[in-house]
Amino acid sequence: MEYKDTLNLPKTKFSMKADLPRREPVFLKEWSDADIYSLIRKEREGSPKYILHDGPPYANGDIHLGHALNKTLKDIIIKYKTMQGYDSAYVPGWDCHGLPVEHQLFKELKINKYQIGQVEFRKKAYDYALKYVAIQKEQFMRLGIFGDWERPYLTLTPDYEEGIVRSLGEMVRKGYVYRGLKPVNWCFKCETALAEAEVEYNEHTSPSVYVKFKLDENKDYPGDANYLVIWTTTPWTLLANVAVAAHPDLVYSYIKTDKGSLILSKDLLPAVLPQIGVDKYELIKEARGADLEGLTYTHPFGLRKGRVVLADYVSREEGAGLVHTAPGHGNDDYLTGIRHKLDIIMPVDSKGKFDATAGEFKGMNVFDANSVIIEKLRNEGALLLEAKIQHSYPHCWRCKNPVIFRATKQWFINIGHEGLRDKLVKAIEEDIAWVPASGEERIKSMVQQRPDWCLSRQRYWGVPIPAVRCSDCDEVILDPAIIENVANRIVDSGSDIWFKEDVKAFIPEGFVCPKCKGDRFIRCEDILDVWFDSGVSHQVVLKKRKELEFPCALYLEGSDQHRGWFQSSLIPSMCIDGKPPFKSVLTHGFVVDGLGRKMSKSLGNVISPQAIIKDYGADILRLWVASSDYDEDIRVSSEILSRLSEAYRKIRNTARFALSNLYDFNPDTDKVAYDKLRLIDKWALYVTEAALKDVNNGYETFQFHKAYKSIYDLCNESLSMYYMDMVKGRLYTCAKDSVERRSAQTVIYEVLNILVRMMAPILVFTAEDIWRQMPKESKCRAAASVHFLSWPGENPGLRDGLPEEFLSVMRMIPDIAKLLEEKRNEGVIGSSFDAKINILTNNPKRYTFLESIRFQLCEIFKVSQVLVEKSSDPCDIAISALKADGAKCMRCWNYDFSVGGSNTHPALCKRCVTVIGEEQKS
Repeated sequence: MEYKDTLNLPKTKFSMKADLPRREPVFLKEWSDADIYSLIRKEREGSPKYILHDGPPYANGDIHLGHALNKTLKDIIIKYKTMQGYDSAYVPGWDCHGLPVEHQLFKELKINKYQIGQVEFRKKAYDYALKYVAIQKEQFMRLGIFGDWERPYLTLTPDYEEGIVRSLGEMVRKGYVYRGLKPVNWCFKCETALAEAEVEYNEHTSPSVYVKFKLDENKDYPGDANYLVIWTTTPWTLLANVAVAAHPDLVYSYIKTDKGSLILSKDLLPAVLPQIGVDKYELIKEARGADLEGLTYTHPFGLRKGRVVLADYVSREEGAGLVHTAPGHGNDDYLTGIRHKLDIIMPVDSKGKFDATAGEFKGMNVFDANSVIIEKLRNEGALLLEAKIQHSYPHCWRCKNPVIFRATKQWFINIGHEGLRDKLVKAIEEDIAWVPASGEERIKSMVQQRPDWCLSRQRYWGVPIPAVRCSDCDEVILDPAIIENVANRIVDSGSDIWFKEDVKAFIPEGFVCPKCKGDRFIRCEDILDVWFDSGVSHQVVLKKRKELEFPCALYLEGSDQHRGWFQSSLIPSMCIDGKPPFKSVLTHGFVVDGLGRKMSKSLGNVISPQAIIKDYGADILRLWVASSDYDEDIRVSSEILSRLSEAYRKIRNTARFALSNLYDFNPDTDKVAYDKLRLIDKWALYVTEAALKDVNNGYETFQFHKAYKSIYDLCNESLSMYYMDMVKGRLYTCAKDSVERRSAQTVIYEVLNILVRMMAPILVFTAEDIWRQMPKESKCRAAASVHFLSWPGENPGLRDGLPEEFLSVMRMIPDIAKLLEEKRNEGVIGSSFDAKINILTNNPKRYTFLESIRFQLCEIFKVSQVLVEKSSDPCDIAISALKADGAKCMRCWNYDFSVGGSNTHPALCKRCVTVIGEEQKS
């Protein structure tokens, strides 16, 4: 007879080839048709909540790998917390207003904002944003991310816009909002103010000049050729100079040179003089900075008189120790100007060009004017040095052009009002858990140093700041009553209503200008900073949606959001509610290529998530996310993805082996009790229990790369290399219903039941595929998806059933494998079943234990025979490999003396003859 037909050979519909790009969409459709997200929510209704609040991406293009990384991390957490028993609703959101959308739309329309009306453009922007919401929604869903995709929050919907305006009104009522003339980051390309979070620092080449400011005659500095020496990398700001700042405690040298008598920092003389071409000088006197205060000078172009003031920020390490001060062009300069009552000169318009007050420079772009200004300084004899400097300089995050500092009238949140800054710092230190912990110091230092938040933007697309201007006295008013009226109208008609209707529709009856008592008003057209839109999502989403809660458990975004969304959320929440909107904050790094370089089209190293999904499938992309240590920047390349695909195959093949040997196993009736299991079976449960503990800890601490590694190691080493390879003989050759085979199946089922749950938050499609193929206990058969399952409970008792002596046996396996390989190379054996292992020990306790499990050792070492002998050798244990005794059974491949003892089946061992007989009877 054909003995292979008597074997319990593996069989399963679970394919070795995953074919993820083709099969994943099938699962997606089935999940969508079943509305699996709603079913899971219903299943968890009433359970304790764990709410991760989604930071909204901009609706202005296809998703990139950074989006995929972020959303997948969130989904892993939510799926894990759901399996843990939490009601973990996930409401995705989109940021639909602001410069990101406006900038992209203007590029597509190939026009600027002066070529289209505001209301007409707003309609196009609305449609544009919704188009990309739909596109991105499908792309996120393709990643296997569960969420309330039919009811996301969008910052352009009337109910959300109403919430934005009401949040602003509450902060106005509490006195946090004011209007002031201050220098702000200004993008003249986009023609708008920018918040700190909208500025990125890139390398930039600037002119570096040392300039002489001629002192007015003074009894302490007599004569006509005395000069203050300043250094600047923005010569164009010299037109707005009104003062020179000195450090009160620095020592300044007054020296006579062939370039005139110069005043500059004593400490910086060795660095500055060689640069400006001074090799000889005579020291006339020294003075502290405090003694220079009040000295006056004439602007190099004769524009005005200036004076020396004191400031602690003057550097001891660079420049000349004297700082050119233009309060209209820098925050430090501005504060110095306020303190010393200096004029704020602003000769630059919204397009970055000098206005008529700049005289001969009128109409010139400020950066273009640098060279002309430097030439004039040279002609006036005021230039000591011209050079170039490469340095980090602020750029607009959207158009990537360098920005300028420009004093304009804007709306601000006062970070000092009611001790807000100190309250923010206290909350950061005491009320919020930061992951990684370094995030706390990072955001705390930013909050301690941040200027007031500039709320207003001079753009078309956004929620209006409902301020009015008095027609009689030009006073600008932001009144809570007007804000309330606007909010009431927005909830029905959207924010366009502010720009469409006559402003009278929003003015309360009897309202007059608080300054002149006039009653005629003009609508102001500034819009709110888009960061305020998303920053108040806790008011509009967390507080209003019953499935969510405030404060929520977690915010999770890229580490750049320490400057962005984390602050723009924390500040309004502390102002309105006096507490943070989140209990924990988790941050991740950025996606870079395999060499650690930022991805860019110019480098040709951009990899899109769509391309990865097309080639590999979403589960491989999710595996890349989970396997990466996101504390640092996260590398991706074809080589990395190829390695992950190989790791995925090992996990998949482990599951396939398990499934293929459970085809006739019913966990309700076929399980074998724990005390009836062999030690190697108990060991498999033991290592799975240890892996579960590590995986659970990895998920709990958000260290998903550790969870992934534990899953991979369990599959690749403990199961594939050891247990599953060891028990093949039992599974294939023992009687179908024998205790020996059912024991192995019991363990494989239990291990797979844990494994499929551990991998479900990461490999969402593969886990579903496995779950549908595997046998189920009756209590779990109603689960429509693997994602309905509970997290496996830990069972520390599984460790108690394994004696230390057995663990020492498992540690012998590598040495035995090495011996077998040597015998194979010598030609003594082919298969390991051709071998016999001899174990000699002088330890009576060990001898007794090994002898008691000698038959089990054959399975563990994958050999036909094991002989355990007592030894008088001083060595505790010695092992050797020999050719096995007896003849080879043609069914189980083991060597045995009983082969040939059966007349019916002379090629088989006694055990196989018995099995065949039992199977034929059944």
